[in-house]
Amino acid sequence: MALVGVSLLAVYALAAAGLLLAIEWVLAVQTSALETVVLLVLTVLVVGYGSYRIGTAQLLQGIDAVPLDRRRAPEVHRRLDVLVERMDVGRPDLAVADVGSPNALSLGTGRNGTVVLDRRLFSLLSGNELEAILAHELAHAEGYDGLVKTLVVSTVRTLVALLYLLLLPAVLLLTGLARGVAWLRGRPGTWRETVAGHARFSIELLVVLVLSVLTLAALAHSRKREFAADERAAAVTGNPLALARALQKIDRAATSPWDLLSPLYTHEDSEDGPLRNVLSTHPPVEERIDRLLALADERRVRIGG
Repeated sequence: MALVGVSLLAVYALAAAGLLLAIEWVLAVQTSALETVVLLVLTVLVVGYGSYRIGTAQLLQGIDAVPLDRRRAPEVHRRLDVLVERMDVGRPDLAVADVGSPNALSLGTGRNGTVVLDRRLFSLLSGNELEAILAHELAHAEGYDGLVKTLVVSTVRTLVALLYLLLLPAVLLLTGLARGVAWLRGRPGTWRETVAGHARFSIELLVVLVLSVLTLAALAHSRKREFAADERAAAVTGNPLALARALQKIDRAATSPWDLLSPLYTHEDSEDGPLRNVLSTHPPVEERIDRLLALADERRVRIGG
């Protein structure tokens, strides 16, 4: 058992030393820290943009979205044309799909995108309410929210992966030390309970905490952009109540939550709670409606004044 313990320690120590040398060699290849940062940023942007474009195409194919011809819905296209003229976006393609519940989402960029509408929306919403939904989706496209969200996720994953890679030599060395000591003691199954095992756990916990903090920050930004899209739609249409009514109807009609990629998605009341709100990409629908009602009251005061 002592021989096994020493062997484990040696193997893990060699692995840690080899990885540390590899990291030092990679860092030495770059002539400056600035070049390293620039290369890292470019890699994240390229990978994130590629993931977004591929994901958008796969999502459209996955939900079997079909183009909405102008002859089938001339009024919807007319309202979309008006909104595009008022906003800083290119005219997106319109598509319809059966997504399981009344919903809508904006895919692509502000200059080359697609707005997908669930077929139930046409029977559920009035013309003004549907226009408010379109304005909400265009607001997301105008702010490049989908692309930014993807880039944020890619950045978070990259940063956490780099952090773990830099700490991996220490993790390997501590793992070898913990296993070696446990075997030397004759209790190989207790290696996690050694001092080195606790130190290894602390490093991994640090990585998890960093990932959690960055993820919560990204989710908070997503909820903030949801409010911003509501406010933008209310300003463009001049009718905050239409969007409030649309959100209320959709929330009542929804039988189950749909893909969180949807910028319009509203979660169910039964799942509301502090933890749910913190971990959600979207704020509670009641809070969104309350904000829209407040905007409507402000608009009445301005007009009345």
